[in-house]
Amino acid sequence: MKIAIVCDSFKESLSALQVADEIGAGFSAVFPDADYIRLPAADGGEGTVEAIVTGTGGHVVNRTVTGPRNTAVEAFFGITGDGRSAIIEMAAASGLALVPEDQRDPLSATTRGVGELVLAALDAGCSHIIIGLGGSATNDGGAGFAQALGISLKDADGQELGPGGAPLARLATVDITNLDPRLADVTLEVACDVDNPLLGPEGASAVFGPQKGATPAHIDILDAALARYAARISAVLDKDIATIPGAGAAGGLGAALLAFTDAKMRPGVDIVMEALDLASILADADLVITGEGRMDGQTIRGKTPVGVARVAKRLGKPVIAIAGSLGAGVDKVCEAGIDAVFGTVQRPGTLADILTESGESVRRTARNVAMTLKLGAMLGEQPL
Repeated sequence: MKIAIVCDSFKESLSALQVADEIGAGFSAVFPDADYIRLPAADGGEGTVEAIVTGTGGHVVNRTVTGPRNTAVEAFFGITGDGRSAIIEMAAASGLALVPEDQRDPLSATTRGVGELVLAALDAGCSHIIIGLGGSATNDGGAGFAQALGISLKDADGQELGPGGAPLARLATVDITNLDPRLADVTLEVACDVDNPLLGPEGASAVFGPQKGATPAHIDILDAALARYAARISAVLDKDIATIPGAGAAGGLGAALLAFTDAKMRPGVDIVMEALDLASILADADLVITGEGRMDGQTIRGKTPVGVARVAKRLGKPVIAIAGSLGAGVDKVCEAGIDAVFGTVQRPGTLADILTESGESVRRTARNVAMTLKLGAMLGEQPL
């Protein structure tokens, strides 16, 4: 029997690979002779670099770049085993986790570091770049990203704008003359699972700004500044980025990608599953096991387990999911291709205790699932 274990991470407790290892350990206690494939997966957010690098035999590159507070931070990106593709998690360079809560300032936070990672990928000779959006500390419309790639954004006095979204209120000229020419020969895919526009009540500032520390007054400032930014880009490039779905992703980084590159936005889970060539991996599997830290009604909206299940079901494979916890609407995942769902929290406890015991809980749950399958097979051989 061949069992493919393809899981996302359990946030704050286990990495995707650790989850797969614990599930494998639990199943091995019941089916020691089975052939196991353990593969970390992701949906374009945190863990995407690990998933694709591990799945393709690639490696991680560390780089010092400009962080969201315009100071140096240690970041990373991945390169696939064939050396052709780079995988960038924008949060690694411009993420909210890089800024202490009491120091978050969406007016000045910059995406320059993401652009610097793209430059590093180009220097490494990559011809295909995947950028995962999400977890940003920024609301600069991708202005810092654009400046890192050679685009000039100046005020009426001819001075280059400083970092952040607020300075865009003074934007007078957009000059793309020095945009890195290597981008023209690169396939750039953006893992994006939101369709928010850049501006307005559903835009980057109003929807995502508060989680980055934006007050109502900040939101008004940022939305007006991004409106000026969009107008100047439209005048120069004849691209209306203000209302394009996805332009508001990651504090408007989506807008810069759409305006200044030929990037294509796609659901993150689809990009990851293709990069892993998951269909080939699952082709001769007898059982597919997937999972994530919490499964609920939102899981069907582009999360890893459903992405795995869709590939598995096209191949006619049964799918079991193991999750840290189960929330409202979890039954919807069964309509999306997952045959059975199991939660791992088995007793009351504090969150700290549950996180500490997560490895043991996953392993125990996996063993119980495996034993249930074994008993089912034994009963299937006997009349009831």
